[in-house]
Amino acid sequence: MLPLIKRCKVLPANPEESWQVYSSAQDSEGRCVCTVVAPQQSMCSRDARTKQLRQLLEKVQNMTQSIQVLDQRTQRDLQYVEKMEVQLRGLETKFRQVEENHKQNIAKQYKAIKSKMEEIRPLIPVLEEYKADAKLVLQFKEEVQNLTSVLSELQEEMGAYDYEELHNRVSGLEERLRACMQKLACGKLTGISDPVTIKTSGSRFGSWMTDPAAPEGDTRVWYMDGYHNNRFVREYKSMADFMTTDNFTSHRLPHPWSGTGQVVYNGSIYFNKFQSHIIIKFDFKTSAISKSRQLDNAGYNNMYHYAWGGHSDIDLMVDEGGLWAVYATNQNAGNIVISKLNPSTLQIIKSWTTNHPKRSAGEAFMICGTLYVTNGYSGGTKVYYAYSTNSSTYEYIDIAFQNKYSHISMLDYNPRDRALYAWNNGHQVLYNVTLFHVISSQEL
Repeated sequence: MLPLIKRCKVLPANPEESWQVYSSAQDSEGRCVCTVVAPQQSMCSRDARTKQLRQLLEKVQNMTQSIQVLDQRTQRDLQYVEKMEVQLRGLETKFRQVEENHKQNIAKQYKAIKSKMEEIRPLIPVLEEYKADAKLVLQFKEEVQNLTSVLSELQEEMGAYDYEELHNRVSGLEERLRACMQKLACGKLTGISDPVTIKTSGSRFGSWMTDPAAPEGDTRVWYMDGYHNNRFVREYKSMADFMTTDNFTSHRLPHPWSGTGQVVYNGSIYFNKFQSHIIIKFDFKTSAISKSRQLDNAGYNNMYHYAWGGHSDIDLMVDEGGLWAVYATNQNAGNIVISKLNPSTLQIIKSWTTNHPKRSAGEAFMICGTLYVTNGYSGGTKVYYAYSTNSSTYEYIDIAFQNKYSHISMLDYNPRDRALYAWNNGHQVLYNVTLFHVISSQEL
């Protein structure tokens, strides 16, 4: 007799979400032998804990990408700060070395490095502020890289720092640095370099110059030999031509000039007509007088000349502020008068009277609205008097000035080149100048 076979079958209500059990036979002791089928793997994906872990992983990955972008953007700012810090540290080290061994170094090297330090020193507070912000960026980067902390705490730290805000602060600091550099372009004269001889030509007296308002690329040189009874102006195409060749174009003025105080400005030459107190503006393009005006009360014809003579009664100058006339009058007892001129009309905009006798001045020049006067024109020379038109005050100073060829008959400042042009006993000479501007916290 065949054994009784029991068949059992258990089916779930929803076979896709639970175990499936089948029984197909019975063993010798009467127990069912069952077949069990596990649920589908997709069931795991519905596990709440697994879903939470996956969301956490996605958030960490997104944060990692954000950190990488932030790191790349801030790295540029950090490199900029580090570069400036290295430059300042190197300059400080070099300055200390020169200062410790100044007896064995050439004096001019010591002065040049010291002057450079004085120019850069006002930028140090700005740089320190920039570095402080950069440290915040670095701290932020280190904190967000610590992904082992609890996600909620990391999100709070991320919320405490806003990249756009940091970027705006860095951009603002860069703008302030650029503004500081612009302010440093004009300031108080603190030093004059040793002379560089450009050429040896002409008589003992004369003047030469470039146009500080010329367009970019226009480096023409203007040359006027003598201080009276001459009306020919030479034009050289460039400084290189002036130094190495005798190729020039000659311009004939309608009147001879007086003294050596001529100036070329914005394509025109301004000069004092010989034996008069008339100022003439001559346009090189049209080869004609575009304006002339009498400088009332100004002495002329060797009445109030510089110490060297030469009909140098009226000295025309250009600086960062525009066109100036320096002369003397009977009303001011022969002392120097400074007048700001309108370059188009030659009318006086404003005048300042000083207490310095013009005949005692060796030469003079304007920088940033301040008139600087030398104590002589031959032998040992220095800049010893300064009158500021910005504050209507004067002071006595002591700035060394090397008079290489022992007779200066022309000294004029060019704001574009930031240099002094001089005619020194038949030599055309250049001097670089050092200007210093103190930046107050209100200006930052």
